[in-house]
Amino acid sequence: MALSKRGNFHWLIGIFAVIKITLNLFAISHFGFHRDELLHLVLADHLDWGYKEVPPLIAVLAYISIHVFGTSVFAARILTTLCAGLIIWITGLIVVELGGRKFAITIACIAMLFAPAFVASGYLFQPVVFDQFWWVLAVWLLVKYVNTQQPKYLYWLGAAVGFGMLTKYTMAFFTFALLLGILISKQRRILFNKHVFIAFLIATLIFLPNAIWQYLHHFPFVTHMHTLQKEQLDYNNRGDFIKQQLLVNGTALFVWIAGFIFLLFSFRLRKFQFLAFAYMLIFLFLVLMHGKQYYLFGAYPMLFAAGGIAFERLLKSWRPALRIVVVILLTVPNLFLFPVLLPVLPINQTLAWFRFTDKLHVFDFAVTWEDHKKHGTTQDYGDMFGWDELSQKVAGAYHQLTPQQQKQTMIFASNYGQAGAIHHFAKQYNMPDVVSLNSSFALWAPDHPQFKYMIYVDTNYDPDIKDLTPMVSQVREIGKITAPLAVEYGTTIYLFTDPKPVLFDRYNKELARKNME
Repeated sequence: MALSKRGNFHWLIGIFAVIKITLNLFAISHFGFHRDELLHLVLADHLDWGYKEVPPLIAVLAYISIHVFGTSVFAARILTTLCAGLIIWITGLIVVELGGRKFAITIACIAMLFAPAFVASGYLFQPVVFDQFWWVLAVWLLVKYVNTQQPKYLYWLGAAVGFGMLTKYTMAFFTFALLLGILISKQRRILFNKHVFIAFLIATLIFLPNAIWQYLHHFPFVTHMHTLQKEQLDYNNRGDFIKQQLLVNGTALFVWIAGFIFLLFSFRLRKFQFLAFAYMLIFLFLVLMHGKQYYLFGAYPMLFAAGGIAFERLLKSWRPALRIVVVILLTVPNLFLFPVLLPVLPINQTLAWFRFTDKLHVFDFAVTWEDHKKHGTTQDYGDMFGWDELSQKVAGAYHQLTPQQQKQTMIFASNYGQAGAIHHFAKQYNMPDVVSLNSSFALWAPDHPQFKYMIYVDTNYDPDIKDLTPMVSQVREIGKITAPLAVEYGTTIYLFTDPKPVLFDRYNKELARKNME
């Protein structure tokens, strides 16, 4: 198909991108901030070239979001919603570059719109959706280069990889998988030219400031990954990971498997066989590393694009009515999952839906949290409740003190979700900023603080409170989080009075240890 004709399908791709944005808008302001969103928004007030858990780009995006759109839940999710629409758009462009027409675009974009993996990961203000964007953009640029041999696409690919690395380090794994996939395919010759080297330099220069920051801060990413591996990844079952990859896209499974097979064996897509090799390599790597299921999500758009081509070729002789039936069969079953994945309904209707499905025992896995117990919602939804109540009660404790006492008070939170909430609502409730040694908050925690009063927020599973009680003269319980749906349900707020030297010593040692990690 001539390049001039490929632009004719932009209107169709645009329709699907708008549908994606519209679906997100239905859910964008339901419930509250997610725990992780609160952490990422805090980074806007501490711009730097790196953080303990994430590279720096999410902080820049948080800064833009807050200063352009505001501080509401709706505002926080605007950029992710637009990015989710862009991912649909670029997926459609990949279909066109692979030679697909209207039906192929429809199949690929429908898969992206309703696949549970992309419904659930495309609206919260987290690096995940931006990471997916760079993966799918990298594939499109690579496919464009294969089709045109124009070096500019390699240069843009280098930039995409560099910014992808500033978004989430998983971009490095995907880039390596693409390179190795090309190397073992018949397209290996495209690697051996100066333009690839220039693209590598572009990616390196973009990523270099974060690499320097990591070096200067004793590579906290390595410590973070080691902790993640020990506390979470090692408990991930490899068999479960494989099962999850077969389930996370729902009925779109048939699309990506068709695309994977078509990339491997179709003469029509022989130039792009390396995409199937890349998927196999990143899949095997994550299986061996006990990776989380969502680490692989960014690799599916290219398979959906190829799957659209496969469906278009296989069903080319079918009547339009039968093709419509295929689209319906790929869509309707996944729609049934929507209230689990995306808060499109208000909370009361969402809870009613969960109660209904509880009788069927179909989604028991979705409402089983890390404590291995069943709850009224998913854990992601549970992480969106209780933050306003927490901030209000902390502010209430602070404003009970006299102005002189307030000057000698420190607010301390045990985890980054609590700290993020208190920071976010601090101006609204006229209270000082929070201190925490959890996560990246340790990077800007004060050295050797002096205080006479501490408002201490524990967690509902915090073993430290018993250890801390003898370190102060008086402990008074202020209140607990009572939001029944919240993961933080039962979290307690205390007022400590007249801390003893041992508490300051404990704080200073813990901060020093955190800063060396």
